[in-house]
Order: sequence, then structure tokens, then C-alpha cells
Amino acid sequence: MKRVLIIGATSAIAHAAARLWAAQGAALFLVGRNAARLESNAADLKVRGAANVATHVMNAREDALHGPMLTAALAALGGIDIALIAHGTLPDQRACELDLALLRAEIETNGVSVVLLAQSIGNHLATQGSGTLAVIGSVAGDRGRQSNYVYGAAKGLVARFLEGLRNRLAKSGVQVLTIKPGFVDTPMTAEFEKKGMLWAQPEAIAAGILKAIDKRRDVVYLPWFWRYIMLVIRHVPERIFKRLSL
Repeated sequence: MKRVLIIGATSAIAHAAARLWAAQGAALFLVGRNAARLESNAADLKVRGAANVATHVMNAREDALHGPMLTAALAALGGIDIALIAHGTLPDQRACELDLALLRAEIETNGVSVVLLAQSIGNHLATQGSGTLAVIGSVAGDRGRQSNYVYGAAKGLVARFLEGLRNRLAKSGVQVLTIKPGFVDTPMTAEFEKKGMLWAQPEAIAAGILKAIDKRRDVVYLPWFWRYIMLVIRHVPERIFKRLSL
């Protein structure tokens, strides 16, 4: 039986992944800010076959709450086989340019809080000598673009941090997986016009996450073609890239 901790458990991708783990009979510990949505999701997962589901309310930006949350998760699960960090927001780039307090808040939510949680969980898994830490980043972290560089900077921080953490924990039997989705049709992207093959559904991303964990991958782009799209974007010379409207 897999023991799974999910932070940001009310997000569309996280809940889709939780449903897949529930169908496998996993024990789940769901963490999020909205108590009502956590309880609703927990009820859904129990019906789908989860061995046990516990919930915990926490604002990930309040780092003083990270330790008690991890203690509660270990008490409920008896150990952690998989930890998925999936919380985040999609900032209004223009608003962040005009409001430095908002910019700070978005960097803290999408970057700082993620790496602090990753460090704490990684430390536990290293002591445990096993387990997987999977973190949802974004293709936006591969290169700064004028349309979303606040979000991209936060996700870039996460990617670099996980590279180092992965290097540190490589000999501890711990897998550190960086997940880089492209465009996903979720409530967070509700205001976007969703057309074409570049847009994916949360269920497809969730299936890709579980597959990457099972294969002990280090980094996964979801869907797969984003690896090659971002390869091209990363290699456009800066003198040309800075003139593009992206």
C-alpha cells in the first residue's frame, strides 16, 4: 500500500493524481487551504478505493506550519512513500509589475514556500532512506518571458533548487522528480482561450506524473512534446529573444 502526502490537494492536477492513487488502494494525506473542498475531495477518494484518507488545513506560505503538518502526515500514514507538492497560483503579470507587495507574495507562494517544503520533506525521506518527492513546476521556468516572468522566475527557482536537492539525495535512495507541465485546462487557467493540441487535461498530466514516478524519472515534461518546444525556446539567442513578443 502506497502512502501518499499531497500538498495543494484541491488543485485539479493533484486531485486527478489522487484519484489514480486511490484506485490503487493508497493511503492519502491531503493538505490544502480550503477545509470544505478537502473534505469533499476526501469523500470522493474514499469511494474510489483509497485505503484511508486524512485531511489537514494549511496555508503553504506560513512556513511555521510546515513542521506540524509533516508530523501530522507521518502520524496518519506511518511513513511517506510519495510526496507531491502541487500548490500554487497563476499571477497577473501586469499587476505584479505595478504592485511590489503582490510580486513578493506570488514569488513566495510559487517559489519560496515550495522549496521550503521540498527541503523539509527531502530531509525526512533521506533519513527514511526511501521515497519519492515529486514537485509540480512549469515549462515557464525554463526561460523568462515578458508575459509571465514573475511566475517563470518562481518556477525557475524551484527547478534549480530541485536539481541541487536531487544531487544531494541521489545516494540516499530518494527520487526527486521535477514535473514541468505546459498548458493545462484547469480552473487556474479559466480566463485563457483554450484551443489546439498544446492544451492538456488534468487527468492526462496526472497519469504522466504517476508514470514518471514509477520509472524513477528526474525531470518530466507533460505532455512529452513540451521538452522539444522548450529546447528550441531555450536556444534562441538572447539578442533575438528579447525582441520577441512572448
